[in-house]
Amino acid sequence: MADILLTTLNARYAHTAIGLRYLLANLGELQSQAEIIEFTINDQVQDIAEQLLARKPRIIGLGVYIWNVLETSALIETLKKVSPETMLVLGGPEVSYSPMRVNMDAADVIVQGEGELAFYEVCQTLLQGNMPNERIIAAATVPLDDVVLPYRFYTDEDVKHRYMYVEASRGCPFACEFCLSSMDNRVRNLFIDKLLDEFELLWQRGARSFKFIDRTFNLNPRISNQILDFFLAKDAPYFAHFEVIPDHFPVSIKQRIGQFPPASLQLEIGIQTLNPEVAARVHRKLNLEKIKENIAYLSQETQAHMHLDLIVGLPGEDLESFGKGLNQLCDLTDAEIQIGILKNLSGTSLSRHNEAWGMIYSDVPPYDILKNSVLSFDDIQAMKRFARFWNLYRNSGNFKTSLAYLYPDGDVFGGFFDFSVWVYAQTQSTWKIALERLAKLLFDYLTQEKNMDEKAVAQALSNDLMKLEGRVLPNFLKPFVAYVPKVKQKKISGHSKRQQRHVIT
Repeated sequence: MADILLTTLNARYAHTAIGLRYLLANLGELQSQAEIIEFTINDQVQDIAEQLLARKPRIIGLGVYIWNVLETSALIETLKKVSPETMLVLGGPEVSYSPMRVNMDAADVIVQGEGELAFYEVCQTLLQGNMPNERIIAAATVPLDDVVLPYRFYTDEDVKHRYMYVEASRGCPFACEFCLSSMDNRVRNLFIDKLLDEFELLWQRGARSFKFIDRTFNLNPRISNQILDFFLAKDAPYFAHFEVIPDHFPVSIKQRIGQFPPASLQLEIGIQTLNPEVAARVHRKLNLEKIKENIAYLSQETQAHMHLDLIVGLPGEDLESFGKGLNQLCDLTDAEIQIGILKNLSGTSLSRHNEAWGMIYSDVPPYDILKNSVLSFDDIQAMKRFARFWNLYRNSGNFKTSLAYLYPDGDVFGGFFDFSVWVYAQTQSTWKIALERLAKLLFDYLTQEKNMDEKAVAQALSNDLMKLEGRVLPNFLKPFVAYVPKVKQKKISGHSKRQQRHVIT
């Protein structure tokens, strides 16, 4: 039993909520009366309510995010109907900014902003039988040096099976209008020595997956290098994920990134657009030459896995401009390119473009663009399917050789767009398509729609599909394949078999 329950609905089990652990770490003398219990958005709302109320809490604190806001709204309605005496306190990005587009009227208290200190004060008041003076509390920015770090509140189960979400800083110096991070344009760093001590304790407990939530990890090279050195001093296998600024890679950081072994380092690089005019319109800093230079270096001189982001629907960017940017990135690197659809998040200034560019968004989370003056609703729908098929074919890495047949002239966007339209016409779905069917669709499109040589296409598909052990060559390819490549494991010193790469011989 616990007087205070901290909970949220994660997108999936492997995720952990660092925010809940920050709240628990900073509850002072109330900490012994508190407990964390996490769920996923796939759990049934009434089952969640049952499990929460079984602990007979006096206060339930809920973290609300764009991926769980609808489910959380239903949950608080249920909790209040069943147990009206239980105090519900909400926090998180989806309740911290106006307008609040999902009904949260059933909540007793809403804490907006950084809640480590404010939540403690709310709990003190509620446990004394009183209500705060205001239902919606605008929490002051917390002094990070005074905040108790949350990492000791990751459980042994978390350490064994889930990602450790960590941070070295808060805020972002840039003013990109589509991003909530632009609301806090003063970057504040945590005390690095204390932070590294906590990372060492996590490591000694067996933690090997660290996902940094900093928006600008490489902004301060002195701190970045100390964190990179922490991992470089460790024996692989491990996994570290950083979100980095694409045009800011000092030599010291580049040199360290180059020392990371395969499968140990992932860099998320927010490009968003390569159109200077569009970037300037949404206050996105864009140094094209530096971006190209750094991506080329990271792709050619390091073994880091890169995850580049592009956004569809920015004001004034049509399909031609987006396609040009995608082609530029594909010329620079074969890294993963994640294609997202623009979202109009409460708290950002993106709405100022609504009239000039005819921006129309959904009022339902995730508040994505429906159309604008240069992209029709049909265009947006087609690009949503493009993005999904792009993940299944290109980002999966399963069709690295055979996909090149889609764009012999180098127009990656145009070739893949036509293919994605054709695939959807055949499947009427973008989900639950088996690997063999994906391969058959690509084979049929290239040989029947594009009249390409069946044997050449089949051999390319065979090379792609059979690069991993345990796969069986699909029957539809067997009549056309001259040889099936053999697979052997390429040994990587210090890495587990799960992380070893496979090569074709």
